[in-house]
Amino acid sequence: MARIGFVGLGNMGGPMAANLVKAGHEVVGYDLNPEAAQMVKGSSVRIVDDVRSVAEGANAVVSMLPSGPLVLEVWAAVLPVLPAGSLIIDSSTIDVASARRAHEMAGSFGVLSLDAPVSGGTEGAQAGTLTFMAGGTEEAFATAKPLLAAMGRRIIHCGDQGAGQIAKLCNNMILGISMIGVSEAFLLAERLGLDRQALFDVASTSSGQCYALTTHCPVPGPVPTSAANRDYTPGFAASLMAKDLRLAQESARACGCNTPLGMAAAELYQSFERQGGHAKDYAAIIRFLDTRDTRAAAGASVAS
Repeated sequence: MARIGFVGLGNMGGPMAANLVKAGHEVVGYDLNPEAAQMVKGSSVRIVDDVRSVAEGANAVVSMLPSGPLVLEVWAAVLPVLPAGSLIIDSSTIDVASARRAHEMAGSFGVLSLDAPVSGGTEGAQAGTLTFMAGGTEEAFATAKPLLAAMGRRIIHCGDQGAGQIAKLCNNMILGISMIGVSEAFLLAERLGLDRQALFDVASTSSGQCYALTTHCPVPGPVPTSAANRDYTPGFAASLMAKDLRLAQESARACGCNTPLGMAAAELYQSFERQGGHAKDYAAIIRFLDTRDTRAAAGASVAS
């Protein structure tokens, strides 16, 4: 059994911390938002009211936070408390530069570090079936793997420091582009009179098959567990997709990589977020696309 500090107890971090408790670890948690801390009440995560306290006597600290600057702020607070040779893991999705800076900070204190963002959404966090994409040294990965296994099903060492974040941003760029393509196909099929179940039955077993279709189908019916059947209550919020696509584009610009579809997806999700979609599931982009098409058609009619 290890003593683990966990910073960030929201929709993802809370269930992850609870799964560490289920695996037999002692977990001390902190969140700046008292309401988030209350989410893990009853899971035997011990809540403290100071971020440094999570690191006192800990073998490892895990952070799950919304931005790179906040990760750096938290690591700056807890690293001086952690003993040399201990472990710190960041499972947030942040920019690559911040992730690499966090590793540098950990190294200056003699602490092993890993950037290990996740895929699988809130469902995966609750079920302990997340995929971890890890970046860091072989030693850090080997040390972290048993802890990550308590929270996830697949744990992939992607390479050196920052590689986990690179893998996450590239993966979610694929997902965002795919969801837009799937949504457009269903809208076109509907306009042409094709039943949505018929399209799903064809596409899910042929060349159109993809995760956005078969797991998060953006229309109600074909996939009962999809957020489309819950009025798009988020499993993976559109605001988070917009953030990930923005980070991917920042990285693409920094290295001079041309990603026109990634750029278009980022712009669409950012527009959707600004127009009220931030609290909906990312699959709800289909509503935005449908409304946008309706507006465009109305505009064309007026112009004619």
